[in-house]
Amino acid sequence: MTEDTREVSDEDVYTTREEGRSYYGSSYMPTAYDNLDLAPETDGYPDRGRPDDRGDSDAGFRVLDLPRVPKLSHVVGPSAILLGASLGSGETLFWPLLVATSGWGIYWLFVVGVLTQFFINTEIQRWTVATGESVFRAFERVGRGWPLALLVGGFVSLGWPGWAASAARIGSIGLGIEADAVGVAGLELATWRVAGIGLLALIWLSYQVTPVMYNVVERVQLLLVSLSVVVAVVLFLVTGSAGELAAVPGAVAGGASLPAEGDVALVLGGIAFAGAGGYLNLSQSLWVREKGYGMGRYQGRVKNPVVGDDSEPVQRDGFTFPPTAVNLRRWRGWWRLVQLEHLLTFVLGLAVTGTMLMALAAAHAPGTTDDAVVMWTETVVPQLGALPSALLFVALFAALLTTEYGIVESVVRNSADVVYELHGRRAGWALPRIFWTVLTAFVLWGIAILALPLPYSLERPFGLLVAGATLSGLLMWPYTALLTVVNTTRLPEHTQPGWPRLVALWWATAFFGYFSALLVGDWLRVVDPTFATELGVLGSGPGGYLLFTGVGAVQAVVVVLSARGKLAAGDTVPGADDARGLLG
Repeated sequence: MTEDTREVSDEDVYTTREEGRSYYGSSYMPTAYDNLDLAPETDGYPDRGRPDDRGDSDAGFRVLDLPRVPKLSHVVGPSAILLGASLGSGETLFWPLLVATSGWGIYWLFVVGVLTQFFINTEIQRWTVATGESVFRAFERVGRGWPLALLVGGFVSLGWPGWAASAARIGSIGLGIEADAVGVAGLELATWRVAGIGLLALIWLSYQVTPVMYNVVERVQLLLVSLSVVVAVVLFLVTGSAGELAAVPGAVAGGASLPAEGDVALVLGGIAFAGAGGYLNLSQSLWVREKGYGMGRYQGRVKNPVVGDDSEPVQRDGFTFPPTAVNLRRWRGWWRLVQLEHLLTFVLGLAVTGTMLMALAAAHAPGTTDDAVVMWTETVVPQLGALPSALLFVALFAALLTTEYGIVESVVRNSADVVYELHGRRAGWALPRIFWTVLTAFVLWGIAILALPLPYSLERPFGLLVAGATLSGLLMWPYTALLTVVNTTRLPEHTQPGWPRLVALWWATAFFGYFSALLVGDWLRVVDPTFATELGVLGSGPGGYLLFTGVGAVQAVVVVLSARGKLAAGDTVPGADDARGLLG
């Protein structure tokens, strides 16, 4: 009986307990890469694209069986890192402020934002689980300009230490030393600035203690996330904020609402950071590769060039698996695992923690007009007793620190991958060395911002956090559109998103496109009132209509290309239905 016709057993699909334990940290399986067969250019394998798209004469995928599927408890980690990167932005700052300012009528937008990012984030993982390649390599196969544009956008939106600054300010206020000054290298710096510099240095040092740099990030983030969530639950219970949740059903039944037009930037920032947002989300691809999800287990990990052992080759071109009965069942298992890990860690963690902090803000700072940091420290804290106040400072500090840690990790890992694939590999540079260099440069950049006098004030950094968040929101529109097209036109039938998921991606593209048009119109109307954009579209100026028309044109192209890709792939791989699962 051949593999394609025999009955597939659970032993064929799932790992043993001993093998599953290899995923506790991260898992890598070396291969004789150059001896493996190249995948044929047929319907059963990913489309490698045209050589002139990349300037490569050979960009084929190597053929290997998909690894067996571990248990969920063995692979929790990538989504926990993303959760940590989220807590100190949307769930600690943006959404508590939005609810305190506008009431629970805006809560629906938080829920929609989180669920929308669930589909985006798992689609970011799809290409990597199916091929081992990063999402940036997938985009490069479309055009070399895409990864470079995302790198620039990521640095512009996240390239300053706003979360380290905010964490340091919160910690200094909590300890009562905010007004003190410290002499450093001939400079008189506020204590919170020195603390911020120390936090960035601590983040850098943490990478130097383990050969596989991903492992320490995962463990630190799990610790900080657990601390933030536990303290948030305690605060929610002891401050009497639970009663606020009774207002949610009535607010939702009363109809959806949005803040005033002037708060479009805050709203888009909140939507983007109803989760990690922007450039951060793209790290999911690299984290699942480091963890060893699917074909990423063959692709290699980034070792520390200072304390690491022998490096592992991160191949230029990835892997693919033949669509046998066993591999199709394994793909179904892997895709179920990807969704469960993200749903139970990221979505549930955000929903619970974010809602509790929103309730706390709504109960103690209704109608506030302050920024989020001021709201917590000057409005909420004075209303609490000594112990709840101390716990709130701990929760805020831990959440902001874990976000800064996640931002450093994300910006560095994404940027190192882009630099390596676009130039470093051909130049003979080692990926671990690029990673370490970018890490060091990025941390030094943040230290310089905190240490040197600048033309703008960092005393209340929330305004710059809003600017970074809105730029992250703008970044999500083009890459969600591109991701939708790539996953439906470059992947074979059995690894493509199903129709319900494709509809969710169309929604995500339209969702971020609409708010991006609103925001750009809000910016441009300052110099030209004809670019005014209205929430209901109707009533916008001529320039505003032009912006919405542009978004609609992009949406139409995305729908047509992705639907055509799905239809063209239909019934091209025998047994493809065996690979489909819930929300496949």
